[in-house]
Amino acid sequence: MNKVFLIIQREYLVRVKKKAFLVSTLLVPGLLLAMYAVIALIYANSDEINAKHIINVKDESGIFAGKFKDNSNLYFSPAKGTLAEAKAELKLTPDFLLVIPADAVKNGGVQILSKTKPNFTITSTIERQMTRIAEDDAIVKAGIDTAKLNAIKPDINIKAIELSDSGEKDSSVGAAYGAGITGAIMIYIALLIYGSQVMRGVIEEKTNRIIEVIVSSVKPFQLMLGKILGIGMVGLTQFLLWIVLSSGVTIIAGKMIAKNDAPAKTEQTVKKNTDQTPQVEDAQPVAPKSPALGFYESLQTIDFGYILSWFIFYFLSGFMLYAALFAAVGSAVDSETETQQFMFPLTLPLLFTYMMSFAFILNSPDSSLAFWLSVIPFTAPIAMMVRLPFGVPDWQLALSAAMMIVGFLFTTWVAARIYRVGILMYGKKSSYKELVKWFFYKE
Repeated sequence: MNKVFLIIQREYLVRVKKKAFLVSTLLVPGLLLAMYAVIALIYANSDEINAKHIINVKDESGIFAGKFKDNSNLYFSPAKGTLAEAKAELKLTPDFLLVIPADAVKNGGVQILSKTKPNFTITSTIERQMTRIAEDDAIVKAGIDTAKLNAIKPDINIKAIELSDSGEKDSSVGAAYGAGITGAIMIYIALLIYGSQVMRGVIEEKTNRIIEVIVSSVKPFQLMLGKILGIGMVGLTQFLLWIVLSSGVTIIAGKMIAKNDAPAKTEQTVKKNTDQTPQVEDAQPVAPKSPALGFYESLQTIDFGYILSWFIFYFLSGFMLYAALFAAVGSAVDSETETQQFMFPLTLPLLFTYMMSFAFILNSPDSSLAFWLSVIPFTAPIAMMVRLPFGVPDWQLALSAAMMIVGFLFTTWVAARIYRVGILMYGKKSSYKELVKWFFYKE
């Protein structure tokens, strides 16, 4: 085992001491911090987000005039003069002109005119308000009391609550979706990147004939195991540093965002309470919650300690499983260009599960397909990371973990039998038939 530890130490230290490792490790938290800063700056200072738009309404139907409701970004006012005069005045201002024909309710034909194209928020807000006004007008004409109708109209807001052994706790479906997607992407990328590093390392040692010297004092299985474990520790170190640094950045940014949001809400509340004669057109609505603050609050509903512990397990077990196969592929070829015929079948289960994560598992995390994908060792690392934020029964986790252990032990044994022959084969084009022969070679 001392020889295996020496190989692990060598593979680990050679990689973590490289500048590329340090740069890439610090780059991810730095990009995350930059993202928070950009979101906060855009929300606080962007003229587009906080811009006030005036909508001049030319209502020829007589149904909508004076019934539009202002909000924090849109102010409605009746257009002055004729339609031609309103259009002429529009050329001198950045305002909008809403033209509603007499038969708008039956035939549509509503137009919004401006020097610049209106954004989606403006048009969708106007459409919703016009739909509501038209519905109210139809109800009044039908002889229905709109006041009673609005009084009995329910206002339902769904709040997700998760029931656990420790009691009830808040749950965010959006945060669970985000955590599931993030887990799937991280596992997918990690297995491909670090598995490929194992393959490239084997190919490099084989083509440089270094392997002939190494195997004279180390058994092929020990060399393969040490290389896999060493590179796996490099990957785990980098991911843990990413998680720790990113978590610190998220916590600090979240507290700063929450602190900056609080004074604005307090000031608006005081203004509203102290104003004894408020006017409708001057009333300032409560500032909406910033996207960054909402994102930070939703993250607090996720049990990151629980997910992180299982992420480490599935990263290590999945890496051991695939890295052993990548090492076998590296030992069977003389250059990286020859690996394509072997790589696609190996990565196909990962690619299939990755695609199914977005198309199916996220929407049906408790389905039979999701269960089997999270149990089969070749697909479990990605599928289970998608399911974890939504809650997975303990017996399914135990079964999946047991299958992962059996799976990487089996693939390591198979890969070792191919590896012991392939690393000493030169100048011969490998095929699946040759790999089967190597597997059955006796010691």
